[in-house]
Amino acid sequence: MAKFAAPDKPKTPKEVLKMCDTHGVEVVDFKFMDLPGQWQHFSVPRHQLEESSFEEGFGFDGSSIRGWRAINESDMLVLPDANTAFIDPFNKHKTLSLCCNILDPITKERYARDPRNVAINCENYLKSTGIGDIGFIGPELEFFVFDSVRFDSKQYESYYHIDSDEGIWNSGRPNRDGDPNLGWRPRYKEGYFPVPPIDSLQDLRSEMMLTLMACGIHAEAQHHEVATAGQCEIDMRFQPLLQMGDQSLLFKYIIKNTAKKYGKTVTFMPKPMYGDNGSGMHVHVSIWKGGKNLFAGNGYAGLSEMALHFIGGLLKHAPAVLAFTSPTTNSYKRLVPGYEAPVNLAYSQRNRSAAVRIPMYSASEKAKRIEFRPPDPSCNFYLAFSAIMMAGLDGIQNKINPGGPLDKNIYDLPPAEAKKVPQVPGSLEAALTALEKDHAFLLKGDVFTQDLIEAYIDYKREAEVDAVRLRPHPHEFMLYYDI
Repeated sequence: MAKFAAPDKPKTPKEVLKMCDTHGVEVVDFKFMDLPGQWQHFSVPRHQLEESSFEEGFGFDGSSIRGWRAINESDMLVLPDANTAFIDPFNKHKTLSLCCNILDPITKERYARDPRNVAINCENYLKSTGIGDIGFIGPELEFFVFDSVRFDSKQYESYYHIDSDEGIWNSGRPNRDGDPNLGWRPRYKEGYFPVPPIDSLQDLRSEMMLTLMACGIHAEAQHHEVATAGQCEIDMRFQPLLQMGDQSLLFKYIIKNTAKKYGKTVTFMPKPMYGDNGSGMHVHVSIWKGGKNLFAGNGYAGLSEMALHFIGGLLKHAPAVLAFTSPTTNSYKRLVPGYEAPVNLAYSQRNRSAAVRIPMYSASEKAKRIEFRPPDPSCNFYLAFSAIMMAGLDGIQNKINPGGPLDKNIYDLPPAEAKKVPQVPGSLEAALTALEKDHAFLLKGDVFTQDLIEAYIDYKREAEVDAVRLRPHPHEFMLYYDI
């Protein structure tokens, strides 16, 4: 079988300019991140991009970017990274896309609230500790493909309506002209994973997967996920932390735009639908040095002592880490005890209700890793991956003992024993409070700054926690209208 061969990937500004000439590029697009985790962009004509652009950057107004500076400090520079260049497959005019870092236009220092800069800091800090020279990250992003979505939130009404021809609730839909109801649909929690015609999204996922590969992402597999109504997963091969942050954003971009080509819509919300599985993002982590996987050893589940200490740090700081890895009010509709969610702050080689699992698919030392299961794909990838790494590094540095593994079925434990197993926060507000109290481990090496953490907490509380808390929920009318 032929190995995955990435398309021409430039490494230097000169190679990027050559790529532009080779592909007849007309437009150059600069992509960067706001604090909550949404890609932003602006474009310039091809002739504006010069070799010096990769040192001088391009000026823009950052006053309206969420979580950034006040309007009196709005001037910013974007500095393109030559390693991230790809030809955008969705634009009418041939477009080269580049991921960028944000700089202060006066000091030329990297902007502390730029999430991509946090990931760069994290990789540099890992090397500076001497613990390892590379941290590999492998996320599993789940998502839903719907045929339509409508929603609104006003003073006098609030609703959402989603639909998918694949949704089991459409089994009784009447025939339409030219659109008969053929009845092939996955039942609730039975989407993992019957063949077509029950799986109606095979061709769409294949196009998504092949487009990912054409843009330089090493895709490994695609399949339907557990839920009805179009839940899917496409797996990427693990990469270094910063590169995986870039690729995860490109992943979302490609998945959403490929679906749009087919008249469909994609959401990475953790829990868009009641009564079936939500979408998670299990994150696989390992640390390497000199080409050797430092997580492989002779301990529990084939782990090294370093890996167990990494788990110890991750479990200790998990409530704070979840403010970045499970960062929406909707995240905690998925992380509900008693529904096979990974809510237990314990580790296990097989128990999927544990927050940390050690995959046992392969005995190879190269495959040894830990899997952190509470995260979901609504996160800011740069911040989430960095927070996971910093928590684990703190565990290694302080030799934090993770305790014994949880290899029992948590649902079979006597109530007294089950209560002893700590759990993840029950809400975004609780996770933000945990972050407020426990973030010294993030400040090491100036990876995160106090300013960024405070800005993040303030934004999340005002724009999300309070915004949801202040509004009546539609289901409250079902419960209380006639009270």
